[in-house]
Amino acid sequence: MHDDANQIAAGSAKSLRLFVYNGGFLTQKRVRRILELSGYSIQLGQPKDGDLVGVWGKSPTSGRGEKVAQKADALIVRAEDAFLRSVLPGRTGSAPIGLHLDHSGVHFDSSQPSDLETILATDPLDDQAILNRARGAMAQLQELHLSKYCAFDPNTLAPTPGYVLVIDQTRGDASVKYSGANSNTFLEMLYYAQEENPNQRVIIKTHPETEMGLREGYFDESHCNDRVSLFSDPISPWVLLEGATAVYVVSSQLGFEAIQMGHRPRVFGQPFYAGWGLTEDEFPITRRQRKLTRVQLFAASMILYPKWYDPHRDRLCSLEDAILALAAETRAWREDQKGYVASGMRLWKRKPLQAFYGKQRKLRFEDDPQRAEAIAREDHRSQLVWAGKAHGHEGPHLNIEDGFLRSKGLGAQLIPPLSLVADDLGIYYNPQSPSRLETMIKHRKNLRPDQVLRIETLIRNLCAAKLSKYNLAGSPLPILPDGHRILVPGQVEDDASIKTGCGDICTNLGLLKSARAANPEAVILYKPHPDVEAGLRVGAITETDALAYADQVLAQADPIALLDHVQEVWTLTSLLGFEALLRGCAVTCLGSPFYAGWGLTSDKAPRPERRDQNVSINSLAYACLIDYPRYHDPVTNTPCSAEVILDRLRNDDIPKPGPGNRMLSKLQGLFASYAHLWR
Repeated sequence: MHDDANQIAAGSAKSLRLFVYNGGFLTQKRVRRILELSGYSIQLGQPKDGDLVGVWGKSPTSGRGEKVAQKADALIVRAEDAFLRSVLPGRTGSAPIGLHLDHSGVHFDSSQPSDLETILATDPLDDQAILNRARGAMAQLQELHLSKYCAFDPNTLAPTPGYVLVIDQTRGDASVKYSGANSNTFLEMLYYAQEENPNQRVIIKTHPETEMGLREGYFDESHCNDRVSLFSDPISPWVLLEGATAVYVVSSQLGFEAIQMGHRPRVFGQPFYAGWGLTEDEFPITRRQRKLTRVQLFAASMILYPKWYDPHRDRLCSLEDAILALAAETRAWREDQKGYVASGMRLWKRKPLQAFYGKQRKLRFEDDPQRAEAIAREDHRSQLVWAGKAHGHEGPHLNIEDGFLRSKGLGAQLIPPLSLVADDLGIYYNPQSPSRLETMIKHRKNLRPDQVLRIETLIRNLCAAKLSKYNLAGSPLPILPDGHRILVPGQVEDDASIKTGCGDICTNLGLLKSARAANPEAVILYKPHPDVEAGLRVGAITETDALAYADQVLAQADPIALLDHVQEVWTLTSLLGFEALLRGCAVTCLGSPFYAGWGLTSDKAPRPERRDQNVSINSLAYACLIDYPRYHDPVTNTPCSAEVILDRLRNDDIPKPGPGNRMLSKLQGLFASYAHLWR
């Protein structure tokens, strides 16, 4: 690597001037920003001593910069998309999540070593921390079905397993030309795929840009016969590779992904991943003599080589953060492609719902169940129904509710949510029927090491920042009585979780009586629900009645702060029980909330038969905080990860309610009996 690159890697305070002659460097904001964060100052004009010239790979426009660099005796920085790029191809205008900035060459040009090849050839690649990160990221990409482009449905089925996979590419692509290949190379590859596998089907996979009509490929129907067929459906490469018995490539990135899946691809070009003992090379590169493991290849190519960008925090980031950002965007794209008809959504909820679910196709709102189903059927949409308003919606639909890390302020105060859940089976708070959350909890019983690290970090940061569902500012805690303290959180008594998840004991007063009867010597602290305290919902009990069973009533207190000072929580179905589990408190449930029945709580209600496994708190939290909700970044107005929302709440980096919102919230308190109009 050149000294200039080392200067940047070391974090030089002074940006290096990078002269460019391709308009894309100026018009593509994301590319320009990654370069700026990487230590380059983009310039126009003629370079002088110490300046650099930036070109895009080996594109048709790169010759301009190469001529200027040669004349000025300036070093060249070649930019290229990283191997994990975007949901849609760049030709659609999608911005990249990462770049390769190479001072030696470009990874797909085998005529000379690139920075990537130098890393692969000379770096020890023996740092166990980096290799473990690589293992985790490899597993994550496969589980999330992420690739360079992600615009496919991961549920699309591959052909019946047992086929030989031949990978097509876009005609004239630089990665083909500079890999020493041409159209004859593709014909030769197809010939050998048939010759070496005489009794097997051969599937030719077309390139995503060919599928979209953006660029021509090397194969078409004229190359098919009784054994050879084209497969052009958008599909997860991980699904496609899983069913293959052999993989044939020229220089496609799918060869790199095939290696990650355990294949040993037959390679007819000279891509970056060839020559390291992991491929069968038709045209070996003699200078590549080192033998690497697939984890080492991945670590160099995906962790050490690229510059990854965090679009939410506007900074360079790790591969892991880039995966989270792309995964959130990809999930929203895949789930929302058809668009939705939304029912049971109050007027004030509609704008935030559009932000969550209406980016691909704007939501259509229709409350009448029959009309909503008809619109969905005619317009090929799915249905969203607010879970508490689902009565009468008999057809397939998604039940919508707030997530467990919701906002800074109450929904009853018209504060828009930062997270929502969409459940195709039921809804998390109703134990009377299955929910998608239950299946996710079971699925996460055994977490990978990288998943354990992620959820433990998330839990630790949530607890340290004292974050909860609503994150309300509470009054300072009074002096609490000494003894074994039990926190009893009040709830909204007509809440759906109580109606569906409680038996005979279903009121705040009944909960207090039960807690006292079972713990006559304990210090019982009663915390009324914020909505009830605000006069917006049902469930108030007089202080006199409460103090008949509680030692102290903590009005307006911060319940999360209380968790640091209690040993137990007794609850009906309150989310505070889940938040207590995250903080190591013992929890007793008189109802059947989503977190009960998994071996983590003392359950006074019957355990739902479906919850037939004991799981760890990490497994429960992973399903509840990562898998189940979708998060929306209010700053960038884009889908994001739980970690981004944690940062937004921790740093108070969220939009504040406007005067209209505050005025309407105050009016609600005056007209609480009409709450059905805005809830």
